[in-house]
This record gives sequence, C-alpha cells and structure tokens, in this order.
Amino acid sequence: MHDLIIIGAGPAGLTAALYAGRFKLDTLVFEKMSAGGQILLSPEIENYPGFPEGISTFELMNKFKQQVEGLGLKIDDQEVLEIAEQGGSYQVRTQAGNFEARSVVVASGAQAKRLGVKGEDKFIGRGVSYCGTCDGPLFKDRNVVVIGGGDRAVEDALFLTGYARTVYLVHRRDAFRAAQVLVIKAQKNPKIKFVLDSVVEEIEGESKVGSVRVKNVKSQQSSKISCQGVFIFVGIAPNTGFVKNLLETDEFGFIITDQAMRASKDGIFACGDCVSKSLYQVVNACGEGAVAVDSAHKYLLKL
Repeated sequence: MHDLIIIGAGPAGLTAALYAGRFKLDTLVFEKMSAGGQILLSPEIENYPGFPEGISTFELMNKFKQQVEGLGLKIDDQEVLEIAEQGGSYQVRTQAGNFEARSVVVASGAQAKRLGVKGEDKFIGRGVSYCGTCDGPLFKDRNVVVIGGGDRAVEDALFLTGYARTVYLVHRRDAFRAAQVLVIKAQKNPKIKFVLDSVVEEIEGESKVGSVRVKNVKSQQSSKISCQGVFIFVGIAPNTGFVKNLLETDEFGFIITDQAMRASKDGIFACGDCVSKSLYQVVNACGEGAVAVDSAHKYLLKL
C-alpha cells in the first residue's frame, strides 16, 4: 500500500512529484510517454518566470525531472488503464499490474484535437501533422498550412519558417487568441501568409498531401492552397478516458475540481491540462500540482 500514486509526468505531475518527495510520501509516478508532457511539442517557452530570454522546453522539463529524481522518486513508463475504489483506498491498474494507494493525483494531460475534415485521417503521417517541432524538418523549402489561432498555432508557424518556403496561417476569425507578442512576430515574418476568416473544408492529394481547400466564412467563396504539409492546432482533448466512470467531468471530458484540486471522489486530486479551467499554461499547471499534493498530504494526515 502506497501513500500516493501520481498519474502523468508533465509540468503538473512533475511538480506534484516534487512536493510529494519533500513531504516524504511513499509515492509512485506513472507516465505512459516521456516525462515532460505535451509542452515538449513546443520548441521553446518564453513566458515561464525566471527565464527572460526564454528556455527550450526540453531543457526546462529535464530540470524538473532531475529535481524529482534527486529526491529519490522514479518515473515508471507505464500507462494507467483504470482506477477503481477498493475499501477506502484506490487500485490503479496498469499494463504491468495493479498498484494500491491511499490517494491519487491525476495529471494525465491532454492531446491535440482532430480537425474532423475530409482527408485528415487519410494523410496523417503523409503530410498531416499535429507537431511542427517534430515534423517541420521534413518540409524544407516546401509550402505548409498551419490551422489554428492560439499560441501553439502561431508558435509553430514561426518555427516552421525555419524550414518551409511559405507558411499559410489559416484561422476562422480575423483576431487571434494567441498572445499579442506572438502575433506581432508572425505579422513581421515575410514567410507567413495570413488566411483569415477562413475554415478548411478538405485536405486533398493522392498518396500525400497536395493542397488544402478553404472557404471564407464571410464571402462563402472557396479556394485552394497548394501545399505539401498541414499542421493542425485546434485545441486539446483531455486524457481522462480511464476515469470517465469514476470522476465528475465537464462536457468535454476535463476533470472538475475545487480550488484545492480535489476531484469528486475523496482522496483523488487532479491538476494540469486534464482539469477543467480557463487557462492552460505551464505556470499554472505547476501551481496546481503543488496544491494537489498539499491537499493529498492533508487528506492522508486525517486518515
């Protein structure tokens, strides 16, 4: 029987692990992919306090990981399949077996949403991507389309200008959700062409992506952009399928918590991108991870 199991090792999960180590809790940390979470899909973070010149996301997450491991905690590469109540404690089922703990912190993060247009599924891995930093080098001197209006879309559009001939930034409105400093950078970059008030109708091609058909939502006119790559950034979907029958979630599947990061079951806490909230950033994910384990610690003291 363990004191705590932390599910996920992104910024929220790693911060939770850091606080669990400082509280000297008997803790297991599970991460199905690599420590760092989806922030590793962005090449650099410019708005994390203490790094006025910015810092590479890999370097920052590696520092997080080293700090956690320095407290004696090990991150196990296991995917959690289910959490079940078990007489006042919780059983966490993974591919390797079952583990029991008195409390659980869910920091399972989120993943990129699909656009849901014709041709998207057909061309995944053949021109359609959800990660500019992963696949950008494959499109050297090619034309690419970036779809979205948030930070990730604009950040990756800027990143892709280091490889692509032209980057078409398609957004359904004429204003962006992204930070203004990023938008200004994009506007000043001669390789980025804005396609505003427009939505993608279809991704076309034969064996690989060859073009994107877009429609202007104001004029209703359709046009075609010749391109070899399509990068989609239209939001995130939480990785919460393994708790859907256990915890209360919102209509999109994000876990509902109170201000102490308590979920709907006593002894379960949640933090990071899997939680329902208004802002999804590394800085508040870290704060939530600290609060979640502080709440778990207080819960354990009462048992």
